[in-house]
Amino acid sequence: MTNVDPIEVLLNGNKAWVKKSRAADPDVFKRLAQGQRPDYLFIGCSDSRVPANTLTGTGPGEMFVHRNIANQFFTHDLNCLSVLQFAVEVLDVKCVVVCGHYGCGGVKAAAGSHSYGVVDHWLGDVRSLAEQYRHRLEPLPEEDRHRRLVELSVISQVYNLSLTPILRHAWKKGRRPVVAGLVYDLEEGVLHKVVSGLSSPEHARLLLPGPEHTPMPSLVNDGAP
Repeated sequence: MTNVDPIEVLLNGNKAWVKKSRAADPDVFKRLAQGQRPDYLFIGCSDSRVPANTLTGTGPGEMFVHRNIANQFFTHDLNCLSVLQFAVEVLDVKCVVVCGHYGCGGVKAAAGSHSYGVVDHWLGDVRSLAEQYRHRLEPLPEEDRHRRLVELSVISQVYNLSLTPILRHAWKKGRRPVVAGLVYDLEEGVLHKVVSGLSSPEHARLLLPGPEHTPMPSLVNDGAP
């Protein structure tokens, strides 16, 4: 059996992609080399099944992307903040999208009792959400419980974004972007909308449901194809 160099697999794939791209648009790479003007900042999960451009039907240069485990956004994370500032103040994106996905291993790990090492610290906020809404989540079937926590986490990240001086300064000046939250269904290949059109701290404060009485988010039957 011949050993295949994994890098050669990537290089061959690249050659095929270049050939296909140039056949569809001979000037595509010359145009991309001149600069980028994406409309979106996509904050998604590192999961290999959730490729930002593929699932949104966008091409190179159309989406600025930041990914990490469980699509978290922390107001103290210089990596996240640097990406956000560049997207808002330099690229002038129209929309910041937080995209979670059902079946997220990070969310499942945060809701479970096992220890996974360093990543447990990263998932602390998701674990806090699970505890905050424990009385609302526990009565649900396991799969529904997971889906609700995925949705709550997306809403929480949207809220965290609204706390940043970067967005608050932009909104105070009447500038974009708006912020949205989506969830991707791996089994269907469909994106579902959780939050859209957020453009003020006041709107953000109303996002998360109360721990006891207000309705939980639910996207099981939201009319998506």
